[in-house]
Amino acid sequence: VQLQASGGGLVQAGGYLRLSCAASARIFSSYTMGWFRQSPGKEREFVAAIRYSGHTYYADSAKGRFTISRDNAKNTVYLQMNSLKPEDTAVYYCAAAYGVILSRIRIEEAYEYWGQGTLVTVSS
Repeated sequence: VQLQASGGGLVQAGGYLRLSCAASARIFSSYTMGWFRQSPGKEREFVAAIRYSGHTYYADSAKGRFTISRDNAKNTVYLQMNSLKPEDTAVYYCAAAYGVILSRIRIEEAYEYWGQGTLVTVSS
């Protein structure tokens, strides 16, 4: 099982980035896909998740600025990040969870598979 995240980089505040996460077909077909992030000195936190059905969930910090989507034909999940702020600077990880219930969808322990992370740096 592989998750390959990409799309990170350096952007100015107010700018945008789109992260991508390619997954193996075996897990993408039935897994909930999520994005988490970890800033220096902080614990990893939930950003967004999307079920195979397309239902989406967001952290309060992401609502209105970030959009998670998935292309099931390409086995890829995306995180469109707009209006970026310096506090969005972090390593972003994609993850996959099978059969996760709603009450656990924001919890990293519910996710079995993780990508390697991609660094997003937002300059002020």
